[in-house]
Amino acid sequence: MDPLDSLRAPLAEGLAAMALPAAAAAPLLDYLALLHHWNRTYNLTAVREPGQMLVKHLFDSLAIAPHVPAGRLADLGTGPGLPGIPLALVLPGLEVALVESNGKKARFLREAVRRLGLQARVRVLEARAEAVAEPGGYDAITARALDRLAGIIAVGGHLLAPHGRLLAMKAARVDEEVAELPPGWRLEKVEPLTVPGLDAERVLVIVARSP
Repeated sequence: MDPLDSLRAPLAEGLAAMALPAAAAAPLLDYLALLHHWNRTYNLTAVREPGQMLVKHLFDSLAIAPHVPAGRLADLGTGPGLPGIPLALVLPGLEVALVESNGKKARFLREAVRRLGLQARVRVLEARAEAVAEPGGYDAITARALDRLAGIIAVGGHLLAPHGRLLAMKAARVDEEVAELPPGWRLEKVEPLTVPGLDAERVLVIVARSP
């Protein structure tokens, strides 16, 4: 029996709880199967059990979907494509740049994009965020576990359009990180996130340029 078959029902329930399209379940499960398979050889993530992958990777990534603006998103330090690939699968109008400097993870990303049929909307940029020469090219940047807020802005702030937003997923209170924001940037809001199956605090920190 495929170890991922048991995830079909909880995946459907999680999508319903987050008001995300049920039609995304099949490609999301395909992505999870690819990640699970490649992880055996390439050690892409320390989370190895499929049920934990569903919650800690897929659901955790998808929790920010309602807050992602239409247009272009750069996912910095995406690792195996989190949250960029799940977001692309549930938001069909979104264009995503997956920014990852690790070669083995970039190889996985290119294969995942090809296998999931996302070539028209998702690009893999095998580079460090600070080396991406597309200033002002994105409506949003996101980083799931890359750095503190000031560090994310230091390496990726140049990618944001004037109206753009940094969407940073965090696990706890962020008062200290907000206090470290460099001149020219401001906290817009901290949005509590509900991740199905996760018994831990998660928030989305939204940062914008100062007016």
